[in-house]
Amino acid sequence: MKKSLFIITAVFLTYLQVPAQNVQTIRSQSDVLKAYAEQLNNLAASYRAYYRLWGDASLPTPRIKSNPDFYKLFVPPTYYSNAVGQALNIDWQPSNIFAPSLATDSLFGTKRYPDALSFLSDIESKKEADVWANSILLNYYMEHPNDVKGNELYLADVKPMNEENEVKVPRKEQVTDYVEPTETVKNVDADELLVVKPNFWKHKGNGFAQFSQNYISDNWYKGGESTVSLLSGLTLEANYDDQQRVQWDNKFEAKLGFITAPSDTVHDYKTNTDLIRLSSKLGVKARKYWYYTIGAEFKTQFFANYKTNTNDMISNFLSPFQFDLNIGMDYKRSAKNYTLSVLTSPLAYTFIYINSDKIINPGAFNVKQGHHSASLFGSKITGVLNWKITKNISWDTRIEYFTTYKQVIANWENTFNFAVTKYLSTKLFVNPRFDDGVRRAADQHSYFQMQELFSFGLNYTW
Repeated sequence: MKKSLFIITAVFLTYLQVPAQNVQTIRSQSDVLKAYAEQLNNLAASYRAYYRLWGDASLPTPRIKSNPDFYKLFVPPTYYSNAVGQALNIDWQPSNIFAPSLATDSLFGTKRYPDALSFLSDIESKKEADVWANSILLNYYMEHPNDVKGNELYLADVKPMNEENEVKVPRKEQVTDYVEPTETVKNVDADELLVVKPNFWKHKGNGFAQFSQNYISDNWYKGGESTVSLLSGLTLEANYDDQQRVQWDNKFEAKLGFITAPSDTVHDYKTNTDLIRLSSKLGVKARKYWYYTIGAEFKTQFFANYKTNTNDMISNFLSPFQFDLNIGMDYKRSAKNYTLSVLTSPLAYTFIYINSDKIINPGAFNVKQGHHSASLFGSKITGVLNWKITKNISWDTRIEYFTTYKQVIANWENTFNFAVTKYLSTKLFVNPRFDDGVRRAADQHSYFQMQELFSFGLNYTW
């Protein structure tokens, strides 16, 4: 706007051919024309002084007071009928508007004419501005009639801008548009006002009971034994996620399976699956998928388990009892069909405790003979993946690798769930294990262990 004002003024001066040496001649005329000419002369001088500054962005721009109400004075000379109509008004007295004193142009905000040009900056209405501009133009019409080339009738033919060519400023979104309710709530009873707090907890669970049966007659040509097995399980989860920094995962697992043992003359049935496990993991977000994490896990079993055809106890409730504490970084990803967690713990501690004195081989649990507990320090990696392969097939896997840098304990649990209907499913459980810290029996040549179970029955998830 400021640059345009300078350029229009320069063009106007060139059009009027009012050089500096002609100003003295104009000053001999009326006070009105004298003040106008002086003002234009100062404006032209200022423009010449600052002309080279426009090309240098590092220099300050001249301060110009622009007022669109005085447009008539800075466009090519045009005849306005309103100026003549004003002159015919009996109240018009141009001699009272201007004083003969001259000073620097007030458009630059420095010195001002005592009366006339101070009126430029103190104008209060468009009407008064138009009166002042008309008085200047009327005297110009009288002194330089040949220089007035335009007529306001030409302006009447100018059409407004077409809406198609109008550039509309993009609307800035207001936060209140999304916060304020679409409808105003009136006459709300304070006793009935319900405030819902955000719930960052998510709960889910799974329960199943599956049965298998195998019958073989006493005279079956290949021989064998009839067996019946039952497998049940319950999983409960309560997970906290504030969607910003903190995640807290809690999980309870219980599995219990029985199988009849016809060849065992001491026991009618034995446990083939027995687990109680409670795990908790607290993480604080470090970046994107990584969390500073501390995790704890408690693990034991429900019932006692005995060696075949004897009362020698292999394990029992709290025998063993295992407590794990891990500190490290957890990498977590989730999508529509899977969740993944890989906890890397440079600092890991495992405490193993045997409560019963009847356990015949505590060394199987890394506890020395004659002792009730053991403490293992090292590093651990725990990976958990829940993958919904298809609509009816899912795979839950958990792998643990713990090392004291002298021995390794690795455990890999795999559960494949084949859903027949919403309430019926088939499960395949495969659990390989490696522990080189236990003593091998004379007839064993590997530290690898294996458990596998296939069953069919009821299944429900919520």
